Amino acid sequence: MNPKDTLDDLERRAGLGGGAERLERQHAAGKLTARERIDLLFDPGTFEEVDKLVTHRCHDFGMARQITPGGGVVAGHGLIDGRQVFAFAQDFTVFGGSLSETNAAKIVKIMDLAVKLGAPIVGLNDSGGARIQEGVLSLGGYADIFLRNTLASGVVPQISAIMGPCAGGAVYSPAITDFTIMVKNTSYMFVTGPDVIKTVTHEEVTKEELGGAMTHNATSGVAHFAVEDDRECLALIRDLLSFLPANNLDDPPRAIPIDSPDRADEALDRLVPPLPNQPYDMLELIHTIADEGRFLEVHQHYARNIIVGFVRLDGRPVGVVANQPTVLAGTLDIDASVKAARFVRFCDAFNVPLVTFEDVPGFLPGTVQEYGGIIKQGAKLLFAFAEATVPKITLIRPKAYGGAYGVMSSKHLRTDFNYAWPTAEIAVMGPEGAVEILYKRELEAAADRPAARAEKVAEFRDKFANPFIAASRGFVDEVIQPRDTRRKLIIALRNLENKRDRNPPKKHGNIPL
Repeated sequence: MNPKDTLDDLERRAGLGGGAERLERQHAAGKLTARERIDLLFDPGTFEEVDKLVTHRCHDFGMARQITPGGGVVAGHGLIDGRQVFAFAQDFTVFGGSLSETNAAKIVKIMDLAVKLGAPIVGLNDSGGARIQEGVLSLGGYADIFLRNTLASGVVPQISAIMGPCAGGAVYSPAITDFTIMVKNTSYMFVTGPDVIKTVTHEEVTKEELGGAMTHNATSGVAHFAVEDDRECLALIRDLLSFLPANNLDDPPRAIPIDSPDRADEALDRLVPPLPNQPYDMLELIHTIADEGRFLEVHQHYARNIIVGFVRLDGRPVGVVANQPTVLAGTLDIDASVKAARFVRFCDAFNVPLVTFEDVPGFLPGTVQEYGGIIKQGAKLLFAFAEATVPKITLIRPKAYGGAYGVMSSKHLRTDFNYAWPTAEIAVMGPEGAVEILYKRELEAAADRPAARAEKVAEFRDKFANPFIAASRGFVDEVIQPRDTRRKLIIALRNLENKRDRNPPKKHGNIPL
């Protein structure tokens, strides 16, 4: 066979993966093949494959007779919306997508290139785990990948898609990356599977219950997105990348604004109920101020008392952190603090400005929270906001009480512009609770306790629970009308476009983990 025919044959075999029968099995399971996924992820015709002809080196257990060019992973680079991105896709049709020594080397190669060239890394995971036939070589391959994930963290964006099994040591690579997407019904993640759990702890649990998409989106918080199928997953990756810079030295990509920066919305004047203890949906505010009403929510199903995600304001990507009054009254608890802290640190690492919508009655009380370390966990969010040097803007709407006021990107944490609506209440605690403490004896002696209490509550609200005291101290830069919120935020972002701030020289801080 001449060299050209040899090349053609090798490329044909690489394209077939584990063979036609296994490709059909992949489709029957509701999954796309590795190459189909790559084709949908990248702009048409732009993907350049690396190491297409690499094969495994194992000769034991009959492996010498089972050689497939490519070895079970497709790796390379291409363009997504015209910007360079590196990616790998594990091929479940070849030895169950298991990781071999050479597979790991292929993945490590593109990760190293991505960091050198300043381009995002996308991993499409669909693997049975370490290749048992290769023993410690495959385990070492995982560790090589983990190291690159760690070194690339904060340098280039890293996105993991779980599009099939991901178990054992394999789960730690996605855990280090910035965003994890899981496909419902076809993907799962866990350190030890149901069979091992049953043997060791006698618990009976299914794969879906233990590590399915909604388990990790709603219960553990390991995953950030849950999607219906492979196509939606790949479209989401493209959408998410459109908000992110290529690396930590670039700014996020600006879109050509369609929505007017001066758009006012009178509906915001009526959004917040007259009484501060009445809930409203914070998503209404976010959608109203965003360009074209579009919000890409991250961690939608986890710790729903806080909202994080991306919007564009006058074409500029912005990270949003917001308390959600409809869930636990918007209080900060352990899960919400950790969720928001990681998002804040991501935005700060990649030059994405932060806008915080604050409506917080405090930290969630109770023994569960205290025993779970709410002091330490809440400090993570405080640390993240204080450390962040990107443009920071905060808007206080109905209330900001107690220590949570300071934690939610207050002026005291180097936030650049702090606004409040006229109805905002900023105090150590709500008027009702404050009155019970400050006037306890007087109220006990009152002939008409309810009337006396109502009078004191109104007096406290007028004197202390309003934004004007904070404004007089400079803790709030401006009290604005709700309808003007979008315009004010856009003006602030324009003013902060050339912001330069830095932290004291150090190797790294010691965030309370």
